[in-house]
This record gives sequence, structure tokens and C-alpha cells, in this order.
Amino acid sequence: MRKKCAYMLFLLLLAFPDVTQAKLFDGKEFSLDNGLKVIVLPNKRVPIVKHMVWYKAGAVDEPLGKGGIAHLLEHLMFRGTDKVSGADFNAVLEENGAESNAFTSADMTAYHQFLDRSRLELAMFLEADRMRNINLNEQAFETERKIVFEERKQRVDNNPVARFAETVNKLLWQDHPYGRPVSGTEPEILALKLEDARDFYDKYYAPNNAILVLSGDIDETEAKKLAEKYYGNLEASKIETNKEFGEVYTSQKTVVEISMPEIKGVRVVKFFAAPSYNKNKEDAYALSIWSKYLGEGETSALYKKLVLRDKKALAVTVDYDPAARDYGRFAISAIPAPGVSADELLKDLENAWDEAFAEFNETKAKKTKQKMLAGLIYLRDNPEDAAYIVGQLAVIGMPLAEIEIQDEKIKETDYQSILKAADNLKRQAPMVIGILKPEDKLK
Repeated sequence: MRKKCAYMLFLLLLAFPDVTQAKLFDGKEFSLDNGLKVIVLPNKRVPIVKHMVWYKAGAVDEPLGKGGIAHLLEHLMFRGTDKVSGADFNAVLEENGAESNAFTSADMTAYHQFLDRSRLELAMFLEADRMRNINLNEQAFETERKIVFEERKQRVDNNPVARFAETVNKLLWQDHPYGRPVSGTEPEILALKLEDARDFYDKYYAPNNAILVLSGDIDETEAKKLAEKYYGNLEASKIETNKEFGEVYTSQKTVVEISMPEIKGVRVVKFFAAPSYNKNKEDAYALSIWSKYLGEGETSALYKKLVLRDKKALAVTVDYDPAARDYGRFAISAIPAPGVSADELLKDLENAWDEAFAEFNETKAKKTKQKMLAGLIYLRDNPEDAAYIVGQLAVIGMPLAEIEIQDEKIKETDYQSILKAADNLKRQAPMVIGILKPEDKLK
């Protein structure tokens, strides 16, 4: 199922051009009596609409031992209702020229269609119907569980890099829910029961735990009429509004070395448990700029120092994900050049970070911000990207009013704040270093 990374969406938001007092999307929002929140992002240029339903329900909401049930339920949502049987859901949409898919992450699950505005009511009917009326039976459950099990084997268990990343991630988060793989583990998937899917569905799939995003050729008046028509009669559910996530081990500094026979080359990663928008919004903006400067793209500091200048790495990248319900994650990954050991590259990464930190100043901060702004002028004209961006940020709790002024927020972040956030991350944040090596065949 299609999935977009939250950190990319967050950074896209930060990249809108300088328009004084302008709203990024000129969005509108309202709520139905049953608690469904609706966000409308008008764009009349082309007669198409992106229709998305976001649920505040992901892997972090799974009961212990029930790993993978959120993802499995995503599959089961395409198994039909009393009104729309089995495979008819996708077939009907495809016959009407619509693209339809879904994805599950740690924090959320989303279902979406991209279609001609004349077919919008069809998508709304289908999506509203399965919000509370999905048919869950043993045959469908067993079929989809086998599919999810095979996906796990193919994407993780048979992929050494994915297994390595999952191990490092678990070490970083320990008992925190973010340490659980979204797919679930093989034993967990095999132990899941139909009742587990029903319980998760009944608890979390309800209008008062969802956000409907309509982006494209639609205005607020029409959106209110259609949302009330198709979603207004759905019953709300009793849902815990404030989930307790627990803390991470703040003093943790761990190094793990893993050897695998399938690996031909070495790679290293550094994962930090970082502030997110929900933990510290000022640091989230600052670290987004630092991430861009440090290691996003071939003009970034780490790439220029380690790949282009010193020839110590074949590749180096930085990813920062601040759009989370709890903590964010800041990750550095690199592949050493031939003849460079993992330990040597880790020292080079440390030195390159320090050098980049020492060189960072007001001029570099301004240039980095300009890079983030450049080339993304089309963003508000793309209803599909707009729906993803606004939906992901809204479902983690960011108000629409703040989503609309992300460009102002990033411009207000001065270079001293960026340096302070970067220094705090390096010195204080929980961190795991992972080293992946080929297995020694002589052993």
C-alpha cells in the first residue's frame, strides 16, 4: 500500500515561497455533530479532487502482542460491506477512472482516492459506508492475514537492510510503542484473530477519530453538504483522547554491530530520538533546517565533505521526521567508500558534523531556507500533495491555522536557535549507532 514519509511532507510545508500574510492553502475547516473533522483545500484549476480519510490509529495503538493488526485491518477494509461486496470497492472506483489506495504507519492510517470531481460522491459513499459497516469474516481474515504475512517476509525478513533498520529502531525506542514494527512480527501476525480486527475497528474507526480532507475542485459550501449527506449519520465511538506513550531512555547511547551473509558492503546509521512538533515545536522547525543543511541532497554539508571532498563515503543522507504524535526521529545513514572501515567512517561523520556546526552562521541559515523555498512554488496548485501534507499534520494535532503559516514559522527561526537545537540533539538525545557488515565467511 502506498505510503508517504511524514518528514518529507513536513519539509514540503516549510518550502512555500515568501508571500506576506498569505495562507499556504487557503483551507477551510468544520466539524460534523458526530465529531468528524473536515478540511477543505479549494483548487479550481482542474476538475479533480483528492478525497482522504485519516484515522488517528496506527501501530502505536495496537494492544501488546497484537502487532500488525492495524496494517491487517487496512487490508480488510477492502473486503466489502453489505452494500458493496468484496472486490467491488476497487473495481467500481477503477471503472470510474479513480485511483484508490491506503497506508498504515506508526501513528495513523489513511484511505484515499484521486478522481474527477463528478465522481466525488461515489468515493464519499464508499468510504463512509466502510467507516462503520465493514464485513469482517473468517474467510476474508485468513486470506488477508496470509497476504500480510507474505508481505512481511518479502519486505522485511528477506531484506537484510530492512531487518537491520528494524533492529536499530527497536534498540532506540526500547519499550516505547515506536519500537514496534508496523507490519508486526511473524509470530504476532500468525497469532492474530478475527476478534482482534473487530475490536480495533470498533474502537478506532469512527467519525470522531477521523479527519476528512477534500482537496481540489470543491468549495466549503459543497463540502459541508456532501460531508453531512454521506458521513453525518455515522455513529461516534468512545475513544481515549490522550494516549500515554511513555518515555524513552534519555541517557541511552548504544552501539550495535550486525553481520549478515546477504550483505556485500558495509553501512552505518545513527538514529536519534528527536523532538517532534508535539514535543517542542520550536526545535522541530530548527531541526528541519539543520537536517536540510546537514545532509539532504548533494549540496548538503555532509555530502560535500564526505563524498565529494574527502572521498570517505559513497553516500550519506539525513532524514528528520517531526510529524509524529509523540517523539520524532533524526537519522543519519552512510555507506563507506572502498577501503574505509565502519569505525573510520563513524569518526569522519562525527568530525564532519562538528565542522558543519562550526561553519554554520546566519548566511548559511538564510541560504538553507532559500533552498527549502525554491522549486516548490507549485505546491499549493497540486491538490494531491496538499491533501497528504495537511492530512498528516492535522492528524498528529497541528491546527489548520498553523499549517497555513509554516513558511512564516520557518523564516522566524534564527540560526542561533538552529545551532542550539542541533547541539542539544547531539549531546542529550537518546541515540543508537548501527553497523551492518557482511558475515565473515572464515568463521
